[in-house]
Amino acid sequence: MAVLEAQIGLLEEATTLELRGSVVEVSGLALRVAGLPAAVGTTVRIEPTSGVIASGGAEVPSVPGEVVGFSGSRAVVMPFDETAGIRAGDRVVAEQPAPCVCVGNGLIGRVIDPMGRPVDGLGPIVELSPRRLDPSPVGPMQRPPLDTALGTGVRAIDALLPVGRGQRLGVFSGPGVGKSTLLGTMARQTSADVSVIAMVGERGREVREFVERTLGPEGLARSVVVVATGDESPLRRVRCALSATTIAEHFRDAGLDVLLIMDSVTRFAQAKRQAGLAGGEPPATRGYPPSVFAALPRLLERTGRTERGSITGFYSVLVEGDDMDDPVADACRGILDGHVVLSRRLAEAGHFPAIDVPKSISRVADDVTDLDHQRARRQVGKLIAAYEEVEDLLNVGAYAPGSNPDYDLAIACKPAIDQLVQQGRSETLDGEPGRQSRAMLGALVERIAAAERELAAAQGRANPASPAKPAGSPRRGVTRREGGR
Repeated sequence: MAVLEAQIGLLEEATTLELRGSVVEVSGLALRVAGLPAAVGTTVRIEPTSGVIASGGAEVPSVPGEVVGFSGSRAVVMPFDETAGIRAGDRVVAEQPAPCVCVGNGLIGRVIDPMGRPVDGLGPIVELSPRRLDPSPVGPMQRPPLDTALGTGVRAIDALLPVGRGQRLGVFSGPGVGKSTLLGTMARQTSADVSVIAMVGERGREVREFVERTLGPEGLARSVVVVATGDESPLRRVRCALSATTIAEHFRDAGLDVLLIMDSVTRFAQAKRQAGLAGGEPPATRGYPPSVFAALPRLLERTGRTERGSITGFYSVLVEGDDMDDPVADACRGILDGHVVLSRRLAEAGHFPAIDVPKSISRVADDVTDLDHQRARRQVGKLIAAYEEVEDLLNVGAYAPGSNPDYDLAIACKPAIDQLVQQGRSETLDGEPGRQSRAMLGALVERIAAAERELAAAQGRANPASPAKPAGSPRRGVTRREGGR
């Protein structure tokens, strides 16, 4: 019934008359089209007067595009492919005022492009139905509280930064710090029912490597991968993020718990910047037009929990020059429900995942864990922060043991803490990932208590307590004469 209602809704919005214009100008990434009274967001078809357009080294009968704005009475159209080969006078025909992508269970285990077409060479995908890319937002009172944890398969997150079903977190890092590998580990080992992965603006070389090595056959078997590489048009990269989110919403409405991984939001914002500037928007903060910062909350707020199911979102955010005050990073931090910061210093030391625990936060951690778990993760977090404070002194040999009890305990427990927060890139967990991480956290707390007792005993031996002496009595081993002196 829901599929039928969606189809009826699309028919009601369909254009009853063919709207047609002609190209009068090509400016950079955009076309100026005269005589096309189509709304912003309408998908169009660019038809050459010569019969074919040379696009991407091949001749094609038409090129898809989208209306992104207006310049006076002319529509501004951006093609989904390059503008090479398009001429003045080519026809532009409006197709669909409500952009859609086809969704369904047949997408699971497949790799598709932003238009929903398979790119994995496994044949066509059947039994799909169209769904709008820009649905109405979920009402705030229709979102239940987050009260159930979701296992990610990453011990440092499950133990110290617990994630709730329906939570949205950002993974902030510079390039080359292990972000894609971390996200692939989550998709492969998560306790969610299905994973939807958006590879927005990714390097073409890394797509197959991610699918076959990082994600692996077991991860792909319950995942949908949507790909738009960095050499594709800005509209395709924007649509990649929208299509992946729409597919995740389909599985959520079917009653499933979905893990949505988007790599990366920064490239989505950069693609929106290119589209906005081509449409005539003025640049604002660091060249980003205002529409970028309006699009980010609309995209990120689509995930979450509803009465039917949940979408837990992990959005990677590239920070330029490891600058956490980058405009996109700053905007995402204010929208998301927490952030996981990856440290280049840890990555260079061979620490995987390179999660900087003291700088990371999960805003719903206390809502999805019990009191014992909360106390344990705070205790471990305190020791990690204490070790970071004393590490430089240790490296130069300037710290004297016994100077600070917290530093002594952090130094003694460092190997045990590393066993929890580090794991091999191909390491697999037995059973439910969250349960194993909690068990290891409990064992670590016991080890910390034992180390605390050992340090207290060693300190007691080094400085034995002296019994109180009456005033004026001579010290043991000292004569009255010596005492007089």
